[in-house]
Amino acid sequence: MIKIICDTTSCIAPEEAAKLGIGYIPQIIVFGDESYRDDTEMNATAFLKRLRASSALPKTAAPPPALYYPLYREYFAAGDSVLVICPSADLSGTFRSATVAAQDIAPEFPNADLHIIDSRCVAGGLGALVKLALRLVAEGKDIATVQAEVEKLAKRERIYFMVDTLEYLYKGGRIGAAKALMGSILQMKPLLLFKDGVINPFDNQRTHRRAIARLKEVVLQDCPHGPEAHLSVLHGDAEAEAREIAAELGNLLGIPVDQIPINDLPPAILVHAGPGVIGVSYFLMED
Repeated sequence: MIKIICDTTSCIAPEEAAKLGIGYIPQIIVFGDESYRDDTEMNATAFLKRLRASSALPKTAAPPPALYYPLYREYFAAGDSVLVICPSADLSGTFRSATVAAQDIAPEFPNADLHIIDSRCVAGGLGALVKLALRLVAEGKDIATVQAEVEKLAKRERIYFMVDTLEYLYKGGRIGAAKALMGSILQMKPLLLFKDGVINPFDNQRTHRRAIARLKEVVLQDCPHGPEAHLSVLHGDAEAEAREIAAELGNLLGIPVDQIPINDLPPAILVHAGPGVIGVSYFLMED
């Protein structure tokens, strides 16, 4: 049997992960001297409430390798092959933790069939990769085929997203080239592009309304029509607006709205994006 392991940055909720039968790893949220798992100890609602009340910016930590040990041991003892699908290594140390855990446990299971992917994706796109892997496993594909198909799709992910402020991305060190633009953009409504595993500035608008209009415009320019786009809408405490965007994009792209996931971004992403973030994730068509 092939087992899939992912983490909370996939936007797959803990309850759904349990139903899907996947191995599920939390990210770690740190407020001062206190740390929390973002699967069982702090959800997005609780996180945003505390974030708004906190004078200091919280931090994130990748899951320690020890969190992988129980899953690896359970699966390898049963003779299962394992595919770990990690978020972009440029944004998270998750890939490194999964790899270190594999090295630590290798002497116990020298013949283990383990594959770890730096997907270069995050959020809705990462969740789509996990679900693709599960579908391929259910179809009887071998692990090499599953890995190859996941990696092929992963290269085509795009996320356009708007944040109310660049403050969180900037202070968290996740904004890359946009640091140089802080002085002029911080008071704007920035539109950013996540592509090839990294975040870069794309555009900025003077109002929220204009930023959302521009977001929809750029998505409609190159998002494929139909379910093969794996379109999803992402948000942080902005569900009503996310649903409106999903309905409009679905109508224009020929995608039934019930096939467009509305993803609550997990605390590990909200640390950097902040409340009010709205994004759209999809995959380009293969050349």
